[in-house]
Amino acid sequence: MELRPLVMCFALCLVYATSKPTEKKDRVHHDDPLSNREHDDSENFDYDHEAFLGQEEAKTFDQLTPEESKERLGMLVERIDEDKDGYVTVEEMKKWIKHAQKRWIYDDVDRQWKSHDLNGDEVVSWEEYKNATYGYILDDPDPDDGFSYRQMMARDERRFKMADQDNDLKANKEEFTAFLHPEEYDHMKDIVVLETMEDIDKNGDGLIDLDEYIGDMYNQEGDSTEPEWVKTEREQFTEFRDKNKDGKMDKDETRDWILPSDYDHADAEAKHLVYESDSDKDGRLTKAEIVDKYDLFVGSQATDFGEALTRHDEF
Repeated sequence: MELRPLVMCFALCLVYATSKPTEKKDRVHHDDPLSNREHDDSENFDYDHEAFLGQEEAKTFDQLTPEESKERLGMLVERIDEDKDGYVTVEEMKKWIKHAQKRWIYDDVDRQWKSHDLNGDEVVSWEEYKNATYGYILDDPDPDDGFSYRQMMARDERRFKMADQDNDLKANKEEFTAFLHPEEYDHMKDIVVLETMEDIDKNGDGLIDLDEYIGDMYNQEGDSTEPEWVKTEREQFTEFRDKNKDGKMDKDETRDWILPSDYDHADAEAKHLVYESDSDKDGRLTKAEIVDKYDLFVGSQATDFGEALTRHDEF
């Protein structure tokens, strides 16, 4: 049995017990950079390789020969071309890049899937999840500290139903991924905002005031001297977070705070890869066009041999 709520409770207790008063909790969800390398194609294609494959997978292909790289890239193209029309569009490329960058999420889902799909029917029902996650804990009275597993279960059930788009109380792999990682899905972002507001809103008025906002990220612990970043956050709340200047953040204001509209790196990289490889300039790529520019997409040992600018491939 996976005691997810116990682990979460312990982790929260550990954070508050061991963190220094000056440490800041960050609620904002940002997309990670596609690569930490400089994006300069005139020097090398390292950035493109890591963006296209993910940083860990990119390393694998430095060990391949150019022929092996081309062969495996060709196999990848068939997976990227979702509608099987023989062309890779910017949108398909963008989706692939996002998938490559979020591989750790899919690994996490695969691990949890095995422990929750108890009957092996390729779906995880709410009952399966509830039993595997909470089990006999629900039969115990709530602990003295007021932590309620029943409340957490109700919150999980609400999120599960939001992820369950066909409303059958069973989650397929995609729905289960949305349940476990709701910040990655547009249709789940309302629940991310709601859960965040419930966590921070201590007086139960459905809004986040300045004291609640600061109290969530800063544990004063009797220290009368506020660190500088706390003063900055107070100013951020007053000047930018509270847009209607009523002294509180509502749902829309909270959403703008924790789910900012960041620059879409995956979209920019997808357009770049298509533009650089589209030899007939029809706005889409054939398998031949991609493989012909394999050094842009993937790697091989060719760079080490000084044959050409090359680098990574596979997923």
